[in-house]
Amino acid sequence: MEIKHLQYFMEVTKTGSFTQAANQLYITQPAISRIIKSLEEELGTTLFIRSRKKLVLTEEGQVVYQHAKSIEAEYQTLLSNLGQFQQLKKGHMRIGLPSITNGFFFSQLIAPFHRQYPDITFQLEEDGSKRIEEKVHQGELDLGVVVLPATYGDFACHTFIHEGLKLVVPTSHRFARRKSMTLHELEEEAFIMFNKDFALRDSIVKACQEAGFKPKIILETSQLDFIEEMVASNIGVAILPDSTCQELTREVTSIPVTNPAMEWKLALIWRRDSNLSYVIKEFIHFAEEKLHY
Repeated sequence: MEIKHLQYFMEVTKTGSFTQAANQLYITQPAISRIIKSLEEELGTTLFIRSRKKLVLTEEGQVVYQHAKSIEAEYQTLLSNLGQFQQLKKGHMRIGLPSITNGFFFSQLIAPFHRQYPDITFQLEEDGSKRIEEKVHQGELDLGVVVLPATYGDFACHTFIHEGLKLVVPTSHRFARRKSMTLHELEEEAFIMFNKDFALRDSIVKACQEAGFKPKIILETSQLDFIEEMVASNIGVAILPDSTCQELTREVTSIPVTNPAMEWKLALIWRRDSNLSYVIKEFIHFAEEKLHY
C-alpha cells in the first residue's frame, strides 16, 4: 500500500466520482479505477457502493477513510519535520549582545555553533541590556544577552554567568594594593559608568544609594574600551564584572567589593510566546548545553 494510493482513495471519497477525482489528480479515470480496485483487493474488502449517481463508502470504507486521514496527517507532519531539518542548514538569527561581554559570548557559543552549522548566518547587534530587552520584546531580535532581572515578563531565559562585581582602578591609585573594598569607601570617588541603556549601571547606582551615598558619575559611555582607557588615565574608577576584569590591561587593577558584595547575572533570553523557528530552538538547546555556570 502506498501513501499516494490512500490519497487517491481520499479524493474519490471527497468527490464521490472516479471521473472528478481523476480530473483533480490529473490522471485518467481508468487509472484511478484500477488503483482503487487494487486497494480493495489488498485490503480484502469493498470500499465503495458503486452506482450511476455517486460513489458511497461502505462501512468498511468509512473505517479505512478515517485511518487514511490519520495516515495523511502524520505523513504531512513527517514532511514538515524533515523540511525543518533541511532549513537548519540555511537559517538566520538576530542576536543582541551587550558590549560589556567583551566577546565572551561570541567565542564561547556562536563560533562553535557556526562551525557545526556553517550555513547559518548571524546578525549581531551590540547594545545595552535595556535596549536588547526592548528589541527582543518587540520582535526586532530573536535572542538577546541581558543582565537579570529582566524588565519584561514574557521572556524565557537561560542564565550562564553569575559572578561578582569588582572595583577597577589605575595601578597608581591609593586603593590599588587593597585586597577588598567596602562600597561605602567609594563615596568620594568619581565614577565612570556605562550609560543608561545598560542595566549594570542601574545596579551600581542602586547599590551605592543603599550604602548611603549617590555616586558621582563624571563620564558615561557605551564602550568598554573607553571605560578602561579613562580609568587607566586616572579620570575615575569603574565597577565591572569579574570576567570582564580578567581581560583588562596591566594599566588597571581590579579589587573585590564587599559589604555589600555586588554581583550580576547574565542570561540568554527569548520571547516565551513567540513562534520560534527550528534554527532558533536548536541554538537555544546548543546554548543550554554549552553555557552554564
